[in-house]
Amino acid sequence: MRLLLDTHALIWATNEPGELSAEAGAAIGAGENQNLVSIAGLWEMSIKVNIGKLRLPNDFFENLEPSGYEIIQLTREHLVAYRNLPVIPKHKDPFDRLLVAQAISEGLTIVTRDEKLGQYGVPILKA
Repeated sequence: MRLLLDTHALIWATNEPGELSAEAGAAIGAGENQNLVSIAGLWEMSIKVNIGKLRLPNDFFENLEPSGYEIIQLTREHLVAYRNLPVIPKHKDPFDRLLVAQAISEGLTIVTRDEKLGQYGVPILKA
């Protein structure tokens, strides 16, 4: 399975694995699954660190790939999928919508606790 971790799921997986659901923890830890992190999520985390809403170890980003997480960049196809997403009432978070667009384009399952993302029709694994 190819898993795309939402921001909170990535933070929990790397720093507080007990916060993850048993199913998500097992899937992320399973060697046959691919754990992906969007550059959009890292951008969101950088913004939150910069404005004081999030604290991360100084080497957090540098340790992701050596820890088995693959960073996926944004592509033109992702942006086309983003542009074509339906409008979901009360859900306009651009970073979440980028994750959805990447999941649609790449056939990924999003690991998240944000139930609104399922309204886009993408596979969700509850974080």
